[in-house]
Amino acid sequence: MGCRVLVANSYFTVLDAKQQQKMRPFPPLATLYVAAHLRAAGFEVAVFDAVLAGGEHEFEPALASFGPDVVVLFEDNFNFLTKMCLERMCEAALTMAGAARRHGAVVIASGSDVSDRPEVYLRAGAAAAVFGEGEHTVVELVQRMSGGHLDLVGDPLGALVVEGVAVLGPDGTVRCAERRANERHPDVFPFPARDLIDVERYRRAWIDAHGEFTLNMVSTRGCPFHCNWCAKPIWGQRYAMRSPEDVANELAHVKREYAPDSVWFADDIFGLRESWLAAFAELVDELDAVVPFTMQSRVDLMSPAAVGHLARAGCREVWLGVESGSQRILDAMDKGITVEQVRSARSRLARAGIRASFFTQFGYPGEDWDDIQLTVDLLRNTLPDDVGVSVSYPLPGTTFHARVLDQMQARTNWTDSHSLEMLFQGTFTSPFYKALHLVVHDDLSLHRRLAGLDHSPHPMLPEVPIADQRERVAAGWAELDELRHTCRNARPTLIVRAEPAPAAPDLSAAHNYT
Repeated sequence: MGCRVLVANSYFTVLDAKQQQKMRPFPPLATLYVAAHLRAAGFEVAVFDAVLAGGEHEFEPALASFGPDVVVLFEDNFNFLTKMCLERMCEAALTMAGAARRHGAVVIASGSDVSDRPEVYLRAGAAAAVFGEGEHTVVELVQRMSGGHLDLVGDPLGALVVEGVAVLGPDGTVRCAERRANERHPDVFPFPARDLIDVERYRRAWIDAHGEFTLNMVSTRGCPFHCNWCAKPIWGQRYAMRSPEDVANELAHVKREYAPDSVWFADDIFGLRESWLAAFAELVDELDAVVPFTMQSRVDLMSPAAVGHLARAGCREVWLGVESGSQRILDAMDKGITVEQVRSARSRLARAGIRASFFTQFGYPGEDWDDIQLTVDLLRNTLPDDVGVSVSYPLPGTTFHARVLDQMQARTNWTDSHSLEMLFQGTFTSPFYKALHLVVHDDLSLHRRLAGLDHSPHPMLPEVPIADQRERVAAGWAELDELRHTCRNARPTLIVRAEPAPAAPDLSAAHNYT
């Protein structure tokens, strides 16, 4: 079609100190999906992969070398870091958009932040901002290119002819088309175009840091549950599953072509239905596609049958969205789980030989010291294999964000993923939660050591003899006991429920649950 398209993302690991220290980089799946979709449509496509690049300055040489007609800034919607819309990465995207315009390319932007704030990207030089699921929209936009510009106006009244886009009108205001319906059958998308990036560079980074190489995949899009703090700017409340055949075939391809030591399934919810897991496990076995994998799920989905299918398919670790050990806080979050289900899921996975790791968050409105202690007690009693600790982070489009918006003032996003800054009036101020973050990691590590289990020390906490760690943990709790008085907000945000809790999703629907 005579159109050269450079697809790029703007998450630079080098610009995020926490992620640089962790060094668990993954190729930008969504970016590679749209690159594959564009290539299948007949366009000449290249990828600028920011994840392991040295910074924005490397984008200019890529532009000069490839000479694109179109630059598609397409963020990795399968990476939780892009949902956080970190300020430093948004700045990088805007810098890249400006560079592309100077090189004469038409710029299309897509991602979580673009969906929330299209005007920012349009005023930085993007001809079109894509909101929601973007693959079909981007292909249609590039197909409509003519004479170096995008033909988006379809009638004398100025209606936009491409669904899922926003543009700047002649008067400088943002004009939005109708939202494009999500793809109900994601098998239509080709496998991600991993051949357009340097996978071996990822392998070296992983082996140097961890001694093994993990590559990422995804089997679903979206999440049907209603946690009121979880942002869903791309898929909304929709959830679509690839067929078990398609996922198993990709896993076999990945095993054959890239030989990873393990796979990370980046789905919000992997294997929602037991029947899907059963078929997947059988196909993986038939195709000799077993690769140890890690995934994310919910405690209420860890039934005996589901855990059995996961073990058969090669699952070695499940990250569970536990969030809190206080039932009162879980209910306020509309999490839809119970603390007892956390304990049951942990035990069931352990019996199957699958690691169980917990995501937790502190600082949700209404959480107090007693609720924090309940979470710590849950960790001590269940001894998860690892724990991720964060603070409640209000993101646009969520019920939580709407409740605290009037407190947020100018700061609406973290600069990088290690910030742990409270952006609203929590029960305590940021210094308390930053100290709590380290103490919780250290406390769990100590209790796992005392139980004779392997432990996962936090990278900011050096390995020490167990007696020294006891003293360090005790000192940490003593410091927190002081901070809970000195860092207490005079008027913290309380739990406010102006509407009934959302109904649980109907999980009995057909194969592609949407």
